[in-house]
Amino acid sequence: MTPTHRGRPEIVIVGAGVAGLVLALELHDAGIPCRVYEAVPEIRALGVGINVLPHAAAVLGQLGLEADLTASAVLTQESVFFTRFGQLAHREPAGRLAGYPDPQYSIHRGDLQAVLLSAVRDRLGADAVVTGHTCTGVRDADGVAVAEFRTADGAVVRVRGDAVIACDGVNSAIRKQLHPEEGPPRYSGVTMWRGVAVWEPFLSGGSMVRIGWLDRGKLVVYPIRDDVDGHGRQLVNWVAERQTPQRSERDWIRRGELADFADAYSDWHFDWLDVPALLEASESVLEYPMVDQEPLSWWTAGRVTLLGDAAHPMVPRGSNGAGQAVLDARALRRVLVAEPDVPTALQAYESERRPATALVVRTNRTNPPDAILREVSRRSGDRPFARIEDVISTEELAAISDGYKNVAGYALPSS
Repeated sequence: MTPTHRGRPEIVIVGAGVAGLVLALELHDAGIPCRVYEAVPEIRALGVGINVLPHAAAVLGQLGLEADLTASAVLTQESVFFTRFGQLAHREPAGRLAGYPDPQYSIHRGDLQAVLLSAVRDRLGADAVVTGHTCTGVRDADGVAVAEFRTADGAVVRVRGDAVIACDGVNSAIRKQLHPEEGPPRYSGVTMWRGVAVWEPFLSGGSMVRIGWLDRGKLVVYPIRDDVDGHGRQLVNWVAERQTPQRSERDWIRRGELADFADAYSDWHFDWLDVPALLEASESVLEYPMVDQEPLSWWTAGRVTLLGDAAHPMVPRGSNGAGQAVLDARALRRVLVAEPDVPTALQAYESERRPATALVVRTNRTNPPDAILREVSRRSGDRPFARIEDVISTEELAAISDGYKNVAGYALPSS
């Protein structure tokens, strides 16, 4: 790719995850040429479930993806919080049922990536995503951004554009190049294990459930595919979280073992979900340390900038990592349309998104929505209660949830 320096800039996107693919769709929709370069030789459906909150769903809907996402996902109907004794602490509607103009999606990460990848190839062309290209470095020279890649056969390829956007995830090589002094990821003290199982629908059939608390074991459970067997059963995603010394490095597809954590949930037999049986029904388990990194003081160097997890890796609490990447992409598209000078546009993008995402990173450490369960556990002495109102007021529970929505950018307007 060679920049034209006439009309719209040409953009090199590094990484074909959610961030890179959404950015490609945004730029194409704005008439800005781009191409995506991905390290893996073949893009496959990896990972487990994620949530797409209404603010990100709105952007994806405006890109014409609502029908495809609805066909691939479960529409989240409610967010529900229970103690480890199975007692209801808080319940609130989600997505359109909560009054948002857009849905909330619970979806397999691979299904979301497949929807995005198909749209990119349909709209930008079959060669819009180039696989087997590992980025080894970037530079900004003589008004041109250059990304260097190593191909699967060992060849070195240099690609020139008006800008290089690093969408290469939590282990971003470009972030490391821009900030070689940065320390290792910050461990939160919690390890999470994740898996999926085919299961009967529970509660509303579209419930995102959080149960327990980290000191004794916390679990997040929600369906991500409907009717996977022709008999109405769903593919259900679960995330088990426990306080542990750091056990592993940051690797989204590292294998884990039930024996390392399942004992914490051995007596979680609720009338709406048998947790031990759900865990045992999972074909495989993934293990991940809940880590983030301190927000950077800058993202942009000339014609190079960071986006998504490469810019703001956060503790995966709050169901908001993918959502912030989508908002990044929309912001970058907007400034590139408005500002013809690319370095100035990238600085404007950073000025908008870096403070906003830094606040989300820090809030995910302390007061994401599941802080509701922390407060209930603490105030109840981690014991059963007769009425939740004897432990904490419904207004305070709602305030915790609403506070996160304000920080993350998806609070409903006041009536």
